[in-house]
Order: sequence, then C-alpha cells, then structure tokens
Amino acid sequence: MAAALIPAPAGDTGVHRLRLPPPGSSASAVEEVRFGLGSTLLRGGVQLESGSWALDCDDLRQIGALLQERGLSLRWLLGGCPTTLVAAAALGLEVRATELPEQRAGELVGPPSELPGAAGAAEALLIHQGTLRSGDHLQTEGSVLVLGDVNPGARLSAGGHVLVWGRLRGVAHAGREGEGGARIVALQLRPLQLRIADAVARGPEESPPEGMAEEARLVNGEIRIEPASPLWPLS
Repeated sequence: MAAALIPAPAGDTGVHRLRLPPPGSSASAVEEVRFGLGSTLLRGGVQLESGSWALDCDDLRQIGALLQERGLSLRWLLGGCPTTLVAAAALGLEVRATELPEQRAGELVGPPSELPGAAGAAEALLIHQGTLRSGDHLQTEGSVLVLGDVNPGARLSAGGHVLVWGRLRGVAHAGREGEGGARIVALQLRPLQLRIADAVARGPEESPPEGMAEEARLVNGEIRIEPASPLWPLS
C-alpha cells in the first residue's frame, strides 16, 4: 500500500493531506511517497501524516523535494513517533502529535520526578504555550514545559526540570532549590547561561545537532550537554 494524497475539497483553501501507510513493507517512506504521488499536479501546502514511521531530517527533505516537483510544499506534520516530530520541528515544520493520552504521557515521562536521575524533583508540571521574549521570567516550584522558543533575554527557573519544545536561547535554571538530578531539555539548547542546582555554565557555541533534542545534566558536579531521547511531552 503506497502513500495516499488526499486533496483539499474543491473550492477549499485548506490543506492537502499526504498519508503514509503503516510501516512494515520493504519500501522506505520516501519510496512510498514517490509511488503514491505518481504524476499528481496540485498546488498548495501539504500535511504529512506519518503515523508511526520514524523519519529523520534527510527523509523529510526528500519527501519535501518530491512534493515540490509536483507544485506542492511540505508545511505540516502529524505523527506519533517522537523522533519524527523532533526532526520535523528542526526543519521548521508545524508539528502536531497524533495523540498523547494521559496514560501514554505517563509512559513517556511519568511525573517529572520519575525522569532518569531526578528522583527528588517536584512532581508538579507547569505547561506554558507560546514564546518567551526578552524580559519575560517564568518561575515555578515544580518542572516547566514551554511549547515554544525561549528568546535571548528571557529566563526560566524551575525547582524540577526545564523542558523546551523549541529553541532555548535565554537563561535556564533547573533544580533551583538544589536538586542536582534536574535536567534541561530542548530541541535546540543554545542558551546564554545554564544553571542546574548550584552549577553554572555557558551555552555551547557550535551549531546544534540536526533533528536531535539535547539535554543538560550534572555529571560529577559539572554541566554536560549531550543528545537527548525525544521521549518527553510533545504537545
């Protein structure tokens, strides 16, 4: 079964939908799209419905190029695989998870205190939707999840974890009451300053790894930044 392109209704300026079949055949997602598009000629934006496919940035670029050859542009992604959602967000697509029921969210992160290495972090999770701009300061006793960017000049301060579904370029302080197991996780971790408990570090200057979440955590009293699993709240 190949990918299926579902055009927007006639006279509708809505979104064309490109639905991938369930993974399992020997064909790659790119091959499924190539075969499914055929000689289609349309105009407008496309939402890729990727289901459980695990796609990286290169896969999404190739699918975008196939669509562009047919007068279409890949703008949105609807999927259930965290790895795919992270890669799509890194490429600037508008991303939405297909579902994240409470039980599944608990399996991904549990309460914030159950994240690895954070046994003492506060359990409450504050969710903020939208970008934090210069001058904004968001503070919470528990953990915080920002669905947006944290711009230079903005500050985040949490008793538990700091999670950013976007670019972290301001100042972030996790475990501000001394919780050394707290972590700072972001799609792009390029802050002006990082603090975990009493440890302080500057953000890295090199380009972030493409299509990969990053995390900062304490290792032997020093803040270490490394690739992170994307299995944390996504929407």
